[in-house]
This record gives sequence, C-alpha cells and structure tokens, in this order.
Amino acid sequence: MTHAGRPYADGVLVVNRFRIDAPEADAFRPELEAAHALLADRPGYVVGWVARNVDEPSLWTLVTRWENVGAYRRALSSYDVKIGAVPLLSRAIDEPSAYEVVHPGGDLNIEVTRSLG
Repeated sequence: MTHAGRPYADGVLVVNRFRIDAPEADAFRPELEAAHALLADRPGYVVGWVARNVDEPSLWTLVTRWENVGAYRRALSSYDVKIGAVPLLSRAIDEPSAYEVVHPGGDLNIEVTRSLG
C-alpha cells in the first residue's frame, strides 16, 4: 500500500519511553544504545533509534519497528536480550509500548488475541 507515492510501513512500532535525571544521563545513554543493538540483532527487527526529547531532556525513547508482534515478543524472550536489555527496558515508563501501524482507510485493530506471526 502506498500514499503519495511512498510505501507505508507494516508491522509493529514499539516506543519505550524513559525519564532519566541529568546525573544519570551520561551512564544511561550507552546502556540504551547497547540494549538497542541487542534488539537490532534479533530476527524480525526492521529499524530503530534512540532519541531524547528536545523540550524536556530528561525524556528518552527507544523506538523500534518489527515485522510483526511475534518477532518483537520473541526478541524479548531471547537469552541475550533477557540478560542485556530487559533490565534496562524494565525502567521504561509504565505504559503500553507496542503499536500496530494504521493505514489510511484500513481496518483498525480490535481487542482480540494477536497471532504471533
């Protein structure tokens, strides 16, 4: 599917947000980058990045895109990610983090159990 000649991304977008006080920021950044690298090595990872809020620098985010929700969940359950990334990810703001990509005119998600893909 395209819009204005550009292809739409499919899959799942994951947004993990963190509130990190300034004294911790220097140590947090490389830890977050390392967690991202572990996730990026997993099957089904598409793209991702680390970012910091422009207006409120204590807010950080790790955004990743996955082929499907199953790939993301399998990544979280892999040994390397459990050991090297999950402890950091557990510091994220407690809120839902996985989003299905919505296409113009497409069906919206419904509250049912999803296929692991």
